[in-house]
Amino acid sequence: MKAYHITGTDGLASLKQVELPSPAPGHGKVRIRIRAVSLNYRDYMNVCGIRGVTGPVPRIPCSDGAGEIVELGEGVTDWKKGDRVVVPFMPTWLDGGFTQAHAGQALGGAVDGLLCEEACLPAASLLGIPKHLSFEEAATLPCAAVTAWDALMVRGGLQAGESVLVLGSGGVSVFALQFAKMAGARVLAISSSDDKAARLKEMGAEAVHNYRQDPAWDDWALAQTGGLGVDKVIEIGGPETLNRSIKATRFGGHIALIGVLTGTAGDVQTVGILRKGIRLDGVYVGSRAMFAQMLKAITQAKMRPVVDSAFDFKDAVPAFEHIASGRHFGKIVIRL
Repeated sequence: MKAYHITGTDGLASLKQVELPSPAPGHGKVRIRIRAVSLNYRDYMNVCGIRGVTGPVPRIPCSDGAGEIVELGEGVTDWKKGDRVVVPFMPTWLDGGFTQAHAGQALGGAVDGLLCEEACLPAASLLGIPKHLSFEEAATLPCAAVTAWDALMVRGGLQAGESVLVLGSGGVSVFALQFAKMAGARVLAISSSDDKAARLKEMGAEAVHNYRQDPAWDDWALAQTGGLGVDKVIEIGGPETLNRSIKATRFGGHIALIGVLTGTAGDVQTVGILRKGIRLDGVYVGSRAMFAQMLKAITQAKMRPVVDSAFDFKDAVPAFEHIASGRHFGKIVIRL
């Protein structure tokens, strides 16, 4: 089979297409023909070794994929050949709390990922793709969508009428906007461009602030809520945005800390968290049970993920260059 390997530490130049033996499914596993893979910024960080996240090499990158079952291992009875399936970010995290052991099985980092034509995975981990979604759309769900669902619906306990602030228009932020609107919440957003702001409004954001033109988006969010602050923040920036998120959050509000786009360490004004009684949750995707709950809601609402662009398998490097550019809106997909 064809696959991509991270072969070293030379950035995207280290991402090489290779030929590997077709895998055989062991007991309780199935072999999947991967039809689509979607990119997360984490995948770019893994390939380029940004902020020390690269694991051992060679490594097949990418956590998010969808495909069809082509072979059943011994003992598998719940699936059949031809079934369309999507793969959870951490195949061992079926339900319950998050553990170090589950983190050690995160695809595309700790273990080989899905930027390959075939993969063998535990049958118990897989989930069926909703009928109204394509392989490309389903492939966008495992990391970004489950993260947004965990942040808002599981940890956040989002209720109708509450306010949600989303930062930017990447995968997690766009999914958070969609889920918040499904729940009947009010969504505020910030963006780096007027064009993206217009698209966020089309998707249901009540108001959008261009932070390139005015960096004080925390003051803007306070003004939008009558000085009270928002109920929930989807915080994807990290140290350079967290202090503004704290200021923008109401007393007793909730911040889901998800991304590290501005780094992994910085000066955080912890007194704001304390004084306002804010609950700050680090969210690292979610379990298969959360994924299943999310898929049920997506199916009922006939919600469709936002796919920014789709690249052919041979164009994996340009796909990574696109996510690095920050020009995308929603998810970037690689088709196999």
